[in-house]
Amino acid sequence: MSNQNQIDQITERVERLLLRYEELQRTNALLDEQVGVLTHECESLKSRLSAARARVEALIERLPESSGHPIKTPTGSER
Repeated sequence: MSNQNQIDQITERVERLLLRYEELQRTNALLDEQVGVLTHECESLKSRLSAARARVEALIERLPESSGHPIKTPTGSER
């Protein structure tokens, strides 16, 4: 094989690697963006769950006492 042929092959492979690298960078940027969105969504859902749990606890506290039977709260404590 001639020297020029080897150089051409190496050049072609390097160009393909550079294209692949650029594709991977774009994919990584998109994935980073999705992770950010999902992290924000997860934090929002955790906050909503906590607020709902607090509302349920408050409603349970307002329930009248039953005839000697303890009421189990969502946290497992008894009233």
